[in-house]
Amino acid sequence: MEELEGKREGGCACGAVRFEVKEPFVAIGICHCMQCQKLSGGGANYVALAPKSALTLLKGSPAVFESKGDSGATVGRAFCTDCGTPLWSLPAHEPFLPIKLGALDENEDLTPVMHIYVKSAPDWHSLNDDLPKFAKMPPSAEATAQT
Repeated sequence: MEELEGKREGGCACGAVRFEVKEPFVAIGICHCMQCQKLSGGGANYVALAPKSALTLLKGSPAVFESKGDSGATVGRAFCTDCGTPLWSLPAHEPFLPIKLGALDENEDLTPVMHIYVKSAPDWHSLNDDLPKFAKMPPSAEATAQT
């Protein structure tokens, strides 16, 4: 998959948390897992997958809510303690961080290339496109998580 260029900055709605992504994104996806649905208020979550080493906190200190993900592993979800903006996720066994597209200052050039965790998607989630759809994670990510 082609890497997406650019160093990017982002933050929460109130400005208390700011961060920088220093490496190119690996992929852009739409997650339909149950936790993403709960934390987004019911919809799918649009995320940019970045290497774990790519994220640098510039300002503030987000809180992290940990829960069991649809994968069965622990997933932390970073958010602003002042305004509640979801920022990124911290999957325990993945080599990447899903960064919420809405938390990025510029995201208009980031186009999703896949749907993940469609097994958890309710019938009313829009899956009416030609993007690849995975019941959980794509096979290459699942293999990486098991090593």
